[in-house]
Amino acid sequence: MRCTPGFALPLLLIGGSAGAAPGETPARLVESPLSTANLLETAGGLLLVVAVMLALAWLVKRYVQVPGIGKGQVQILGGVSLGAREKAVLLSVEGRRLLVGIAPGRVQTLLVLGEGDAAVPNFAEQLDGASRRTEGKAAS
Repeated sequence: MRCTPGFALPLLLIGGSAGAAPGETPARLVESPLSTANLLETAGGLLLVVAVMLALAWLVKRYVQVPGIGKGQVQILGGVSLGAREKAVLLSVEGRRLLVGIAPGRVQTLLVLGEGDAAVPNFAEQLDGASRRTEGKAAS
C-alpha cells in the first residue's frame, strides 16, 4: 500500500479545524481533570463553602433564640455532695429558690426558700452586718 502525501495533508488540516469557526484557532479538545488549575479551583470552592457554613452557624448561635438552649428558667445556684451518690442542689426556678435532694433514681424537693433576689444579700451588705456584730461584741 502506498500512501500519498497529497491525499493525507488535506485531511489533517480539515480535522484540526473542524470545530473552530473561520478565523479562530481550534481549542484543546481534552483538558486533564487533575491539572493544577482544576485542583486549585476545586479547593477554593470547597474553602468558600466551608467558610459560608461556619459563618451561618455562628450567626444562628449568636442571634437565634432556640428554646431549650441557653440559661432558660432553671438555674443551678450551687450544690454539695452528701455521700457517694447523693447530692443537695440549690436551684432557681422563675425567681424562687428550691433545695432539692438528688439520689440514684430519685429527685426530691427538700425546702422551698421563696424569692431568690430578696433573700440573698450582696457581699457589701453581708460585710456591713458582720462588722456591726463584731463592733457590738467589742463594746460589751
